[in-house]
This record gives sequence, structure tokens and C-alpha cells, in this order.
Amino acid sequence: MDKAENRNELLKPGERLDDLQRNGLMIIQDPERFCFGMDAVLLSGFASASDGDNVLDLGTGTGIIPILMSAKTKAKSLVGLEIQKDSADMAMRSVRINNLEERVRIVHGDIKEADKLFEPASFDVITTNPPYMIKGHGFTNPDNPKAIARHEVLCDLSDVMVCAKKLLHPGGRFYMVHRPFRLAEIFKCMCENRIEPKRIRMIHPYIDKEPNMVLIEGLRDGKPRLSVEPPLIIYDAPGEYCREIKENYGF
Repeated sequence: MDKAENRNELLKPGERLDDLQRNGLMIIQDPERFCFGMDAVLLSGFASASDGDNVLDLGTGTGIIPILMSAKTKAKSLVGLEIQKDSADMAMRSVRINNLEERVRIVHGDIKEADKLFEPASFDVITTNPPYMIKGHGFTNPDNPKAIARHEVLCDLSDVMVCAKKLLHPGGRFYMVHRPFRLAEIFKCMCENRIEPKRIRMIHPYIDKEPNMVLIEGLRDGKPRLSVEPPLIIYDAPGEYCREIKENYGF
């Protein structure tokens, strides 16, 4: 962003600028469309990228994962692919606000056509926070931005895996956050697309509650061996985040 350009000038009606509590980073959000959640923040912490890596975030929304990963990694480039035009536009403006144009790029496009937008096997790391719910389960308006973000309206699990298979080079890493109730389906789909599950971590809201999220790492053309990390408990008590969440994520 040009020094003379006021941050608020990049906001549109109904939008707000939120502090990400990391390296002074900010993000534009619109509560009427969709705001990022804990799942995206946890995925950005679970994923890793080495010095010089090229990273792609599938279904980036407003760009939360590439923006956060720009602060915690030395990745050479971070690309966010988003099908919803308004969300992609917000993400582009957030990149400008944070002066990240040299490292972070937002592309408006469809996951199902990503192989036409990017060279095959051109990424070292792929991240994704895809829609969790199967199409037709509990939504009424398929054109609603929140429905598109939460339900498999415009892409499903298979579309994500096929895309990752095409764009990851052999040995490339795949990171995803999803729902535990679909874990068997997820593993099957990963293996069918030569992405071997290597590491998972269950996320529980409270110590006495079952997990409501799972973080997954896969390796393109990897050998079978799965590591299960200790669970992460989000809250010690109602409204009280656990130490790891406070220390590592700034909540």
C-alpha cells in the first residue's frame, strides 16, 4: 500500500478492519458475508513452509491463511485461490493494507480449474480450509456466501484432493482442517490421490467434549506412517482459552 493511501480508503460499506494480533497484520472482513474462525487460525499454525517454498491456499476466502503464514514462515510466495469474487477482492485489499504484494498474491478462480491457472507440480505446500458440510445438509440458499463457505456447493472434498494431487510436486506437503466425522472419507480420498496422511491433531472445545475439528498433514507420494499428536483443548473454562492458544495464537 502506498504510504499516502489511508487504510480506511480501502474499506467498502459494511466492512471492518480487524487486528490479527501478529506482526501488526490486519484483515478486511464483512460480517454479512463470512468471517474467518478459529479453524483457519489453527491451520495457519499447524502448517509449515520452509525458506523459499511456494505455497498455495485453496479456497482462501479473505486471505487469512496466506496473510498469517507470511508472518510465521519464510515462504518465497503465498498464493490464495478464491472462487467468490467479493471475497477475493477483500483478500487483495488486505494484502495491500499489509504491504505484502511482493510475497502474497490472490487469484480469483475455481479449484476445479486450478490446473489451468497454475503449472503442474509447481507448489511445495498446499493448505486448505474447505467447506465441511456435504451439499444439501442444512442450507437453504446456495448463492449465499456463508453457505458457499460452509457447504460443498461449488467444490467438494474430491475436487480439493484432485487439485492438490496435480499442483503439489512429489514430496510436497498438504495441510487441511476439517471435521472428525468425515475422517474416514478424508483418508480414503487423500490416498486415492497419492497424498499419504502423515500427521493429525484433534481439536476439542473442552477436555470433556469430543473433538469438533481435526488438523491433517499429508505428503505427496509419501510412505504409509501416521503420527497422532496430543489433542488441543481450546478452553480451560467457558471464555478462558488454554495456555497454548494464548501463547501461540494471541487470543
